[in-house]
Amino acid sequence: MSDNRSQRRRVNLVGELSESVDSGIYNERILILVFASMNWDIRTLCQTASVNRKLRAVARRILWRELCVYRAPQMITALTDGSPSGRIGGGWQAMAKLMFFCNGCQSTRHFQVRESASGHFVKTSRFSKTSGRSFLVKKCRSDLLYVSDPCEHPTGSDDLGLFRGVFWGFMKSRTRASLIRRRVELEEGAKCPFCRARVWSMTAARLIPKSAARRLGSMETGLEYFVCVNGHLYGACWLVPLSSDEGEEKDGDDEYEDSSEEADQRFDGGGYFHRGNQIVINGCLNYGLTS
Repeated sequence: MSDNRSQRRRVNLVGELSESVDSGIYNERILILVFASMNWDIRTLCQTASVNRKLRAVARRILWRELCVYRAPQMITALTDGSPSGRIGGGWQAMAKLMFFCNGCQSTRHFQVRESASGHFVKTSRFSKTSGRSFLVKKCRSDLLYVSDPCEHPTGSDDLGLFRGVFWGFMKSRTRASLIRRRVELEEGAKCPFCRARVWSMTAARLIPKSAARRLGSMETGLEYFVCVNGHLYGACWLVPLSSDEGEEKDGDDEYEDSSEEADQRFDGGGYFHRGNQIVINGCLNYGLTS
């Protein structure tokens, strides 16, 4: 009888020691300190979130949020009403994926491509609320929208430009109100590549202004983008080749220019933050960001 009790004590002791060791691995404070010491390296976080369910849960609960806040503090502060510790539309994992991942492109009913473009991590990307204004029709320009510069995909003849963005407070935005008022139907079979929610085609809704094509450097008829119910935007366009003289000309969309420091911001893949006009993101492994 005493031998059985001793054996049970030994088993319980081993279990307690194992739980104690594991608690350090899954402790949120410890993980935050570890990733902060690595300047929130996206590759390491993606690999960590792929280890097992517990670490994936910790990443969903807090680590993706901390990554976004560290990499784009001004943009995240604007998107969360100054409370980056709260929630964000579609979740923080989707926000991290939108920041770091070009979603690729397939043919749609309004935009045809010869070959599908695969999604990939981006080396460089710039998100700007100044650019975002160009994607809003006149009556919706009070909405706050951040949009990236197009990621260029050579196709042999014309270059394909893929871009993405995110609205602040989309549920109360004028853009969403316009979609509801016009009774625009959600696209059949299409889902947001970042949060997997259903989407509206802004082409079908006739809510794509001419300024969007000018901002992207594309033809008005060679452009389409979608907005999901959580306020994520993604789209594609055919980029018009520019001569050296055209590339030096100032953008004609002067009414949208914003010279404030808060319009854009930039950071590099090493995590060193800088003020400026660009967000620079380095990443290479597709781990942990997929839904």
